Amino acid sequence: MNNIPEVKIGIAAVSRDCFPKSLSETRRKAVFAEYKKNYGEIYQCETIIENEKDMLCALDELEKAGCNALVVYLGNFGPETPETLLAKNFDGPVMFVAAAEEDCGSSLCDNRGDAYCGMLNASYNLALRNIKVYIPEYPVGTAEEVAKMISEFVPVARGIIGVSDLKIISFGPRPQEFLACNAPIKRLYDLGIEIEENSELDLFESFNKHAGDERIPAVIADMENELGEGNKMSGILPRLAQFELTLLDWAELHKGSKKYVCFANKCWPAFQTQFGFVPCYVNSRLTAKGIPVACEVDIYGALSEYIGTCVSGESVTLLDINNTVPGNIFKEEIEGRYDYTHKDTFMGFHCGNTPACRLVTKTMKYQRIMHRGLEPDKEPDITRGTLEGDIVSGKITFFRLQSTADSKLRAYVAQGEILPVATRSFGGIGIFAIPQMARFYRHVLIEGNFPHHGAVAFGHYGKAIYNVLKYLGVESIGFNQPKGMLYKSENPFE
Repeated sequence: MNNIPEVKIGIAAVSRDCFPKSLSETRRKAVFAEYKKNYGEIYQCETIIENEKDMLCALDELEKAGCNALVVYLGNFGPETPETLLAKNFDGPVMFVAAAEEDCGSSLCDNRGDAYCGMLNASYNLALRNIKVYIPEYPVGTAEEVAKMISEFVPVARGIIGVSDLKIISFGPRPQEFLACNAPIKRLYDLGIEIEENSELDLFESFNKHAGDERIPAVIADMENELGEGNKMSGILPRLAQFELTLLDWAELHKGSKKYVCFANKCWPAFQTQFGFVPCYVNSRLTAKGIPVACEVDIYGALSEYIGTCVSGESVTLLDINNTVPGNIFKEEIEGRYDYTHKDTFMGFHCGNTPACRLVTKTMKYQRIMHRGLEPDKEPDITRGTLEGDIVSGKITFFRLQSTADSKLRAYVAQGEILPVATRSFGGIGIFAIPQMARFYRHVLIEGNFPHHGAVAFGHYGKAIYNVLKYLGVESIGFNQPKGMLYKSENPFE
């Protein structure tokens, strides 16, 4: 994917001047060796930071090395001012970790570093300066343990860097009947995101200018190859290919000062009558390339998808938390086979925007709901363009970042799975199971005023996504609390 950052991480060791500098250096080298052996490349800052001049030297060294994420490593107690100023002045996400003491035989004397203590003072000084950093759940460890912590920081750093250099491009006003997607965008600017809002006329004009584009046949061939036997409506592919090139060209021409881009586009009802198709399949293809396209001008949905793409490094999707699982399907296919109650399950659905690689079988179809209203008594034409099929089973993370009406950031993250059970329905759809979903639905989704759209990452990425949201300053992050852990508003006598 070329629309997400490549993280180049650096590790800089700090040392309080009353401790031997060699202790931090030796321990840093051990972390470097463990990381390189188990996880890959990391830049080792040669400057050991004892004072503010060292801090400036280290910053220069890290910048010349091209590092965009930093690990501040307390090899011993650490100098409180220089280490926190390093975090303040570094241009990128920063992680703080500390060294555990090594085995000492019968004595613990000259090789004792007291970084366990130093981490406390570091956190206090970071707060004094309002410096935001990532600190692992338990940030003190051996070289092997610290290397693992750094590996878990990489996807978090990728999400933070991506958001800070992101432009969200939208087309069309947010729909009247989907006011839940019409959240205030002020907080997006606070996160460093740029927004470019355009008219559907701008998109329509650009689409028409791409008529006859010499690249269209190659895109059609790629679509045919992807669809295979599911290419049931080949006549619509030229229009879809023309639209795909329109969006890709717009993204490249309108990034401006930002490196990364995603879309939130109007997709009904006038879209079909003017463009002559539904854009779902094209949305799925761009999302598979790492350029999420959210339906119904859902700007926060697009951002959520992009965070999931950065964290996972893979394609995601955006689905409606849509309908309950019919009782007969639950009894016939789920009950007794999986450790879920009926209320733990639901169907996640959207018209056809899920990437082909995430579907069991992929078929080009038409949007049934729109067909009823726009061309009910004829063969589908302008409502063609959905990519349909059951979504592949496996682990998932369902999540969303949203602004409240009074411009406060709120989010939720829940891990679960898609069950290998046929949905017997249409669209891009799957049967989801999330432990304690009924309580989560009531006390997080409903009470938190979250809209129907949720982003889906294909794997258990809750830990990293939660840490990205926390780093971004999200005020409230809900999750599916286990049984026995009451929500604040939950009736204990229920």
